[in-house]
Amino acid sequence: MNPMDLLKNFGNIQEKLKESQEKMKSIRVTGSAGGDMVRVELSGDMAITGITISPEAVDPDDIDMLQDLIRAAHADALTKIREKLSEEMGSLTGGMDIPPGFMG
Repeated sequence: MNPMDLLKNFGNIQEKLKESQEKMKSIRVTGSAGGDMVRVELSGDMAITGITISPEAVDPDDIDMLQDLIRAAHADALTKIREKLSEEMGSLTGGMDIPPGFMG
């Protein structure tokens, strides 16, 4: 699709984008760290919807390790949700690489 086609179809694309944004909010992914001792669930709008911490991950003498596991699980979930959202946007735009923010 060339840029002129994109402009011609902009209204249709915006409508599909709104539908897709609602669909994306329902997407859930789970990131994990420490062999699944810590899991973080994110929704498609990047909100944390759940955190699960195994009792084995909790050591009062090593809070730094638990904090690192939470950060790592969150980073894993972010990577996964970004991949899912990228796939969703790719299907919406026909695979064109549209800059973030271009469509609203």
